[in-house]
Amino acid sequence: MSFDGLRPDLISPHLTPNLHRLQQMGVTLGSHRTVYPSETRTGFPSFVTGATTGRHGMVGNKYVDRSVTPPRYLDTGDAVLLRQLDLDSGGRLMSVPSLGEILAAAGRSLAVLSTNTPGTTRLFHHKAEDYGHVRLSGHFREACAPNDVLAEVEARVGPLPPEPPKTEPDAAGQDWITSAFLEVVWPKYQPDVAILAYGEPDVTSHFHGTGAEATLRIIGHSDRQFGRVLDWWETEGRARGVQLVAISDHGHITGHSRVSVSDTLRDAGFKPGTAPAPDVDVVVVPGQVGALYLAEPSDRQVSRLVAAITSERWCGPVFARAKNETEGIAPGSLGNHLAFLDHARAPDVSFSFRADDDVDCFGLVGGTFYDNNRRPGLGVHGGLHPKEMAAVGIVAGSAFTTETRISAVPTGICDFAPTILHLLGLPSPESMSGRVLDELLGGLSYVQPAIRRETFEGAVGNFRQILQRVRVGNTTYVDSATALTA
Repeated sequence: MSFDGLRPDLISPHLTPNLHRLQQMGVTLGSHRTVYPSETRTGFPSFVTGATTGRHGMVGNKYVDRSVTPPRYLDTGDAVLLRQLDLDSGGRLMSVPSLGEILAAAGRSLAVLSTNTPGTTRLFHHKAEDYGHVRLSGHFREACAPNDVLAEVEARVGPLPPEPPKTEPDAAGQDWITSAFLEVVWPKYQPDVAILAYGEPDVTSHFHGTGAEATLRIIGHSDRQFGRVLDWWETEGRARGVQLVAISDHGHITGHSRVSVSDTLRDAGFKPGTAPAPDVDVVVVPGQVGALYLAEPSDRQVSRLVAAITSERWCGPVFARAKNETEGIAPGSLGNHLAFLDHARAPDVSFSFRADDDVDCFGLVGGTFYDNNRRPGLGVHGGLHPKEMAAVGIVAGSAFTTETRISAVPTGICDFAPTILHLLGLPSPESMSGRVLDELLGGLSYVQPAIRRETFEGAVGNFRQILQRVRVGNTTYVDSATALTA
């Protein structure tokens, strides 16, 4: 069960009584993190591949594809485009195998029901049609497969609801996929693994604010739909050996100060644009996490680019391709491998907007600069503030220990896929960077591995940045990062 953009600190007996009830029956991951960038279409690919961004290659919600000539700007929210990219690349949309592929190879099945964008829905199982697996969108026919299952659900549950305006919370979609699972997908198909992904409260937070009344209402509504699943689990699923996992892909903080990255670069002598073009020397990919692609990505140009942004008060942590074990090639930058973003598709310069611990008008910690055309006070994510990186993680079922209600051992979104495979008796491929969550499985022979914290720093002029990571045995998690003015 996934709740897009839900901050763990918004779970409470009053607002989310069903998620709270799950916490009382299972184990809450008390030090749980997503991947960087903390975006939906990086986080969910990490969930289903068990791998960091630099391994699976979905480097952002949007990115520049340099594998073709001329390079092109891609928006991974487009399900039809993603299918074509996978076919054109010989099945290499993602650079590592995903959960659906691994299960299919073992004769098992994965079903996906999602109200996220069409592209996000596809990314949960981008090859579902190749294996005859179920993938249903709560709104978008182009993301659904197979057609006969969609027709069966529509006949039983009702027509696929239209996508609501972005300014309106999406209640109908959550209702539809919940009913589709409970009334058709589980009773008839009983997949080995099922993902129910609620696209809220992410969209409502973006357009109303993370703690706004509309956002709290849709959180409560989604929790009630989850309550239907939890009731089914308590009466039927748990007795059948079903394990239940609740997650989110990232948190939200509040945008308080609007800036323009393109204006800064233009003032520094660059010719910025939002897509590759003959008169553009740096593509500024739209979004809350900074992704800059140079037409000529030489060390000198990368250094010029980093110098231009690190002189600005809105600039947070900055990454570029590695110069050595710590530094990026541009003075003041850190190597992008430290944040596990070192993929061929990665930007020449990645940065987060500078964030802080300001308390917003809803009483929530976390504020930031931002670059979009919306008003201040709305929810944003993508960066490295602890509240953006913090994600929901709750597990319950016969496989999991009941000796503790909150686990303090650091965990990450990449850990779920190897744990799921382990519970099914299947090995994890070497491509997975996550680990099996042995500390939650209650084995008598379990010995907790050493936990070590790591700090990396970079500086140039008055700009200083600090990246925090944590290691559990051989597994490393990006915890957070910040930037300071000396």
